[in-house]
Amino acid sequence: MQAEAGPGADSLTERRPSRTTLRNETLLVLALSLGASGVSALISFVGSVTEPGGLKDQAATLNASAAPGRPWLDLAWQLFGITTSLVPVALVAHFLLREGAGLRVLGFDRTRPWSDLGRGAAVAAVIGSSGIAFYLAARGLGFNLTVVPEALPEVWWKFPVLILSALENSVLEEVIVVGYLLRRLDQLGWTPGAAMAGSAVLRGSYHLYQGIGGFIGNMVMGVVFVYLYRRWGRVGPLVVAHTLLDIGAFVGYALLAGKVDWLPTA
Repeated sequence: MQAEAGPGADSLTERRPSRTTLRNETLLVLALSLGASGVSALISFVGSVTEPGGLKDQAATLNASAAPGRPWLDLAWQLFGITTSLVPVALVAHFLLREGAGLRVLGFDRTRPWSDLGRGAAVAAVIGSSGIAFYLAARGLGFNLTVVPEALPEVWWKFPVLILSALENSVLEEVIVVGYLLRRLDQLGWTPGAAMAGSAVLRGSYHLYQGIGGFIGNMVMGVVFVYLYRRWGRVGPLVVAHTLLDIGAFVGYALLAGKVDWLPTA
């Protein structure tokens, strides 16, 4: 006589998606977020290298005005862009909750705030200094466009928006490209080395619009971040580090552009 399944059997089965479901889900998340950004960056890079003149004579602007001369409308567009860019993170959270886990399984929660902050600040300090040096060298050698981190108007909301933009970039990239992607690749049977390479190449790909230097520099950063995630088991410190790096780039450029000789401007 066959025993009847317990009351939790159906829910347990629902929490274990098939490999096909996991693969398709991962591809859809990437197609809606940073995978699509990688394709866009590749097209942009092809356009740059086929443009007359060198890469360093061209510019890549990150935070630009969406409605020049109309500050309130511009602010609305900026906040709209930041908010909608985080929808894929909400989708990832939904998929993880379906498994009975949630974002906490990636270490994106408030259980270790001081540890995350300390580790993230240390990582940002190391990567920030070396990253600036690498960018200047790559641009000097003609491998990189001139990166313009911000070109917003001088309005009251400029610096708050730059900080929010930095936070949005960090949450989107670290949750999806490190925490979520590595979890899914592990579940799909990828080796740790292959998963690290996949995550790093993806990170480099959507920075390719900056040039070869942007691709290589961010791919190296991706390897470091994957290593740290495997070691710590948390994306929290990586979000902190990335946020501090972007705030330094965005706000630092706004304060220093045109005032120091070593900082290239468009």
